[in-house]
Amino acid sequence: MKVQDIKVAILRMEGTNCEDESYLAFKRLGAQPEMVHIKQMLGLVEGEERSPFDYQILMFPGGFSAGDYIRAGAIFAAIMKSRLMDELKEFVKEGYPMLGICNGFQVLVELGILPGIHGISDQPQAALTTNDSNRFECRNIYIRMDKGKGSAFTSKYRKGDVLLIPVAHAEGKFTVDAHKEKEILKEMNDNDQIAFRYVNPENPESDDVPYPWNPNGSVENIAGITNPEGNVLGMMPHPERAFYNYMVGLPEPEKFGPGAGVFQSVLDYVSRKF
Repeated sequence: MKVQDIKVAILRMEGTNCEDESYLAFKRLGAQPEMVHIKQMLGLVEGEERSPFDYQILMFPGGFSAGDYIRAGAIFAAIMKSRLMDELKEFVKEGYPMLGICNGFQVLVELGILPGIHGISDQPQAALTTNDSNRFECRNIYIRMDKGKGSAFTSKYRKGDVLLIPVAHAEGKFTVDAHKEKEILKEMNDNDQIAFRYVNPENPESDDVPYPWNPNGSVENIAGITNPEGNVLGMMPHPERAFYNYMVGLPEPEKFGPGAGVFQSVLDYVSRKF
């Protein structure tokens, strides 16, 4: 499949943001992104109905969907789950990629699509909770690419690459059931599901990453994960806000930035697979 034929749905509802940056990231790489409101997916906009299978990539952007009432991403996920869960499961099963950034990561966890250790679950297997600092964290941080094998979203990076990427969240602390934490994290690591970890740039190989380098207190410094198959990625940092170097203050401002590889990787994956 040619990149120019790849269609990307950027899913929206009240409170989402960074749709424009996400749209432009895909557009500037030659794909066909489309802003799709959740009401279109639910068939509530006459003449503008959409299905997940109208696209090769589904993306949940950042923001504060539905005001983040109840829990971050919970309402967006509940709406999708009530009417579209069977289609979402089939979409993932067939190998199509799904991306959730920040609030989108929260949505994918609420849906039970991530971490998906034993497949998509009816109930969330993890949570993204209030930052240890108990405040909104918004700044550039560093993450390390930790995938040992390829995934739909990381093929343009090498294991160990350190990336400067912005974060902007109040509920980004990745946690799992405390009673099963050791078991769940072992399975995730054995499955090579940890895509990105927060790092201290002064010692990027160390797993000792205190605040502020780990901006939220995530267990094992987890910044982003995939499902075991590698075609779903959720991450708290915003790669669309680091698409060009100038966006994070790096030299050679007009060149692709550290976040561009996420979008380049998934378009390459789709063009090869479908």
